[in-house]
Amino acid sequence: MIRVGIVGAIGSGKSFVSKLFNFPVFNADKEVNLIYKKNEECFKKLKKKFPNFIKSFPIKKHELIALIKSDKKNLKKISSIVHPIVRLRMKEFLKKNKNYKMIILDIPLLIENKLNNKDDVIVYIKSKRKKIIQRLKKRPNFNIKIFKNLRDNQVELLKKRKLAKYIVDNNFSINIMEKKIKLLKNKILNERSSS
Repeated sequence: MIRVGIVGAIGSGKSFVSKLFNFPVFNADKEVNLIYKKNEECFKKLKKKFPNFIKSFPIKKHELIALIKSDKKNLKKISSIVHPIVRLRMKEFLKKNKNYKMIILDIPLLIENKLNNKDDVIVYIKSKRKKIIQRLKKRPNFNIKIFKNLRDNQVELLKKRKLAKYIVDNNFSINIMEKKIKLLKNKILNERSSS
């Protein structure tokens, strides 16, 4: 099984590109949202650590935003509780999808949290800053201060770019992007089958 790690700046279109591969996708952001909605153990830990912010289950996005806004360091504290659960879910995903030729890891902090393997194919998604801001403004609960905190929490983008085997420019129409990713997917599959 080929593991393809999709990396890039927040709002660069990692999830969009991940879906275009037409293979199983582990989307860490979706997993985190599910954890906030359905994992009572996570809620209890967060409530114990932040009783003034985390009030009720399921965990509300606006409570987390207020928590991060109050102190930038809280993002790391939240991550220390949530990320082990995400790791466990990723292991389950890999086990469940082990018979596929390829799986896609859409994990914003893939490299920072050392979730990548040396054999992973890293694909860096680049996008113009203007496009990134346009995409982010469409998201519910968009907040420029939170965006800056999340962006600062990602390994410098140049380092990610250097680790990438492929760089995909996500500034084109959906039709062009579908064609680009189909070509890339076939290239990755052909390279691995010939080695």
